[in-house]
Amino acid sequence: MTPTAAQERIRDATAPDLLVIAPAGCGKTEALALRIQGLLRRGDVAAPKKVLVTAFSNRARDNIRERLKAYLPAAVLRDRVSVANFHGVAARLIRAHGNVIGIAEDIEFPENDWVGQRCRELNFDFNTSAEVQRTLRVAKQDGRTDAEVIDYLEAPGREAALRIEQERVAAGRLTYDDLPRLAELILANEQVASLYNAHFGAVVVDEFQDLTPQQLRIVNVIGRGRTTFAGDLAQGIYGFAGASPNEVSQAVRDECSEVVEFSESHRSSPAVLAMVNSLSRLTGGTSLTSASPASWPGGGMKSWVRHDTAAGEAEWAARLAVTLIEHAPNHRVGIVARTGPRRRFVDAALAGATVEVYRWDDAVLDTDTANLLKSLLRQLNVPEMLAAADPLTYLRDVADFSSVAENKNELREALDWCHDLLVSGETAASVRGRIRVGTGTTLITEPGIHLLTGHTGKGQQFDWVIVVGAEDGTMPDFRATTPESIAEEARVLSVMLSRARHGVVLSYALTVPDRSGTPRRKSPTRFLTEIGTASPMDDAEMRGWLNASDWDALTAR
Repeated sequence: MTPTAAQERIRDATAPDLLVIAPAGCGKTEALALRIQGLLRRGDVAAPKKVLVTAFSNRARDNIRERLKAYLPAAVLRDRVSVANFHGVAARLIRAHGNVIGIAEDIEFPENDWVGQRCRELNFDFNTSAEVQRTLRVAKQDGRTDAEVIDYLEAPGREAALRIEQERVAAGRLTYDDLPRLAELILANEQVASLYNAHFGAVVVDEFQDLTPQQLRIVNVIGRGRTTFAGDLAQGIYGFAGASPNEVSQAVRDECSEVVEFSESHRSSPAVLAMVNSLSRLTGGTSLTSASPASWPGGGMKSWVRHDTAAGEAEWAARLAVTLIEHAPNHRVGIVARTGPRRRFVDAALAGATVEVYRWDDAVLDTDTANLLKSLLRQLNVPEMLAAADPLTYLRDVADFSSVAENKNELREALDWCHDLLVSGETAASVRGRIRVGTGTTLITEPGIHLLTGHTGKGQQFDWVIVVGAEDGTMPDFRATTPESIAEEARVLSVMLSRARHGVVLSYALTVPDRSGTPRRKSPTRFLTEIGTASPMDDAEMRGWLNASDWDALTAR
């Protein structure tokens, strides 16, 4: 791949502190690989110092590492670059220097969502579990010691979170929220901070908009004035997890002496970009153009469609998705909703589909775990399990979990998933039918119809995207009441739209049943005003576009 002018500018930039504004599909990962190549080739980071590269997910970490292989010799990549997610960086600090704050050598590091597991074991309902996890997260996003966390949790109304935190301390274990908390405390030690300053000559942060203020503080201790931040405010959708996109964006703009902005998309057609750009006033995003507009057959497709009922919308979306796959069997169609419950109508409509359908909230398991779980579900006495004092323990006992030696974490997560579905009313047969055999790459590579939610799809791409459930109360979520939370909801919609390559459809229903099945009248999303400025097609116009399209050209693009 030949670097673009913007990517070359990033590679050749001599400023040690650089801010890269890179919207979805603009070649950010490639640019970061080139930035690291430039830092090392010029000697800006001289041996034996290394470049620390941080990402938020294992997938993003692996993507950057893979791109770096094209620009650096294997020995240089091994010896001069350290690529890790934030939990990995924090865990390394704790393992190497935990003694400076009195952390025991035999402390147990997290391997799964232990807090969620304990909430299940204690039979907490959904709201209690969510509040416990939120309370613990907030308690630990400041540099509090264990004792200070306990003091914080002793306030009235935090009893459930306090109980779980006391259990954690007594068991000598850490949760994922503890890792950055303890890393920050360790880096408050001047000797440790100086050691990391000397070890890393530069820091590269992928997706700066997802940083919590705590994570930004950690980055700044290690590499303030020597950090490249890359990301896009319009993709800042993790406020619920403690991210503060506006605060962090302003902080890194104040810190960096040079800013490079990308505005050409290599992912999406002009039509898709028009839909994404229509929201830029709300998201704070950059207005994008296609890097090669003539290469997109028909310029791409954009549409919005109204339906009388959610069931009618679901049947329509299912038919459209199947039609797209029949025309282009190698394509991927994403049907995306803001939440899982709002997507349930589409899930039902596609239950008997004759094409491949992947639900991203289903378990994709290795062969042994899948076979074990299917066998368990065939013989499971579900009424007896639900009547047990601890349904999760009952399920683990039936699976003989304590005697499993291999793939134990995979089986634990699979049993948790199975438990949650059965407790919510699914039958054993329906859960068994949702089990998929595959690997971590199955969902991101397989052609077919993919069912997911807005947050799950971040970082992914599909040939076509159908966004369902675009009603006020769902989009934006009814809990979004402040200007900042509503802006974040607009960013969630922008992220959903920007997953698309060829075409995108926004759909809403005027009547949607609540969880009890009672039909409720709905209004279209307030974001429809902005979307309208993109001049999307209606249903009939979209059908005409699809019928007139050159499907050989679409399939080849």
